[in-house]
Amino acid sequence: MLRTIRRIDWLGLLFTRSTWLSLVSVLALCILVGLLGGWLVATAGPFITAALVVGIIGGLWMLRDIEVGYWALVAVICLLPFGKLPFDIGFKPSFLDLVMGTLFVVWLMELLLGSSQDQAEELSGLPMGERQTPGQSGASQFTGTWLGLPIFVFMLLAIMAFVAGLAHAPLTALVARHFAEVILSIVLFYIVVNTVRTQNQLARLARAIIVAGFVTSLVGILLYIVPDDTSINALSALARFDYPAGTGVLRYIRDDPSLPQRATATSVDPNVLGGLLIMIGGLTAPQLFAERPLFSRRLVVLFTGAMGLCLLLTFSRGSFGGLAVALAALSVVRYRKLGLLILVVLAVLWFAPWTQGYVSHALEGLRGEDLATQMRFGEYRDALTLIQRYPILGVGFAGTPDIDTYISVANVYLLMAVEMGLVGLAAFLLVIAVLFIQAIRVWRIVPRDSQLEAIWYGFHTALVGALVGGVLDHYFFNLDFHHSVALFWLFVGLAVVASRLVIARAAR
Repeated sequence: MLRTIRRIDWLGLLFTRSTWLSLVSVLALCILVGLLGGWLVATAGPFITAALVVGIIGGLWMLRDIEVGYWALVAVICLLPFGKLPFDIGFKPSFLDLVMGTLFVVWLMELLLGSSQDQAEELSGLPMGERQTPGQSGASQFTGTWLGLPIFVFMLLAIMAFVAGLAHAPLTALVARHFAEVILSIVLFYIVVNTVRTQNQLARLARAIIVAGFVTSLVGILLYIVPDDTSINALSALARFDYPAGTGVLRYIRDDPSLPQRATATSVDPNVLGGLLIMIGGLTAPQLFAERPLFSRRLVVLFTGAMGLCLLLTFSRGSFGGLAVALAALSVVRYRKLGLLILVVLAVLWFAPWTQGYVSHALEGLRGEDLATQMRFGEYRDALTLIQRYPILGVGFAGTPDIDTYISVANVYLLMAVEMGLVGLAAFLLVIAVLFIQAIRVWRIVPRDSQLEAIWYGFHTALVGALVGGVLDHYFFNLDFHHSVALFWLFVGLAVVASRLVIARAAR
């Protein structure tokens, strides 16, 4: 019966073999939709009505195909990471909340319906050869992979730290919501490894991520080069989605308009955009030298160039350094020509007249001379003080018990230790260690004649870049940057899927 229900063409319920009854049904539906649409246009306006219609259509499409949900997730993370519904339903859920919630529901329903279907087939006495396998039904059995247990322990410790921290800090609706978003972002790992099962699925999702990163880079570059008034007006138009508006949408080095402007695209903060480009740039770069790239070589060059230029325009030294280290490691492990390309790019940056401002900005950071770097050093000292006082489970996510301390440090590892203690940090490092130990084992059997090779290297390179960039930034584990946390765990899941596919290919 469950199989029958799942195959129903719900749109077909509007029509019958009776011509007149079919006509009446269609007319009634048109009248209902027209009345509802007119009421929405009159009360909410045409823009919000159109957005609502698009959202409903997209949501229904996601319910039909979870892969569409991943495309929507990537699009929101890259293009509207802070966007919220333009109307209030008691609170304003973000677009990312809605997409991730839909992904979770679709996966859960597939898991439950698939398990029930398997039980029904077993009771029906069908021969084994005629039963659907988990891969055919989508996600009929839960798969944790080798990272499932360490990540589960990490989530449990995060919840324990959150609850323990409420003993000295009041719980607010905002903190509770943001913490739930972070936990759901980590759960995204399990959704990915249970629903992305084939190389074609992985390749399509990798293409979607690269294209979304390219579009984001184009937006960032265009908003950088057009006149300031045009950029301000364009970014302020997003205010209806709870984005900031006014002259403050333009960002400058040290927030000084006399210094160079920094690209932000729609990520509000240039360092947040830099973190996004670390990961998508790391995924894209191996395609330059892949034997079987996901796109034509010319498109890959275009995509990589746009991402690199946009990253430079962010003036995010931590992001540039993180990506540079990751790509250097990739050139040592696999693509030697990439090392030569890195040297050429660095030489151009060092000697070209138009990049001297960028070079001096980077050198000031390395020498610790500028105000931003000195403030970071101060945050590091304060974070270490807080860790010394509360070393086991940290202070939680809501606030600190001491008036002379605060939860804010531009280092993902120190931030994790402040909020979850050294135990929580150790659990995270264990997750990363297990991920890369398995990657080292798989590395020897990655097929060099397959499209899978560059994808496998791309996801692992992106994670290396994020982990290195995390030394100077905190966006990949921060309650205020849900999309960055979601992107990180999405890539962890996809890296595991890529390794699993490599192992399966080698076993054939």
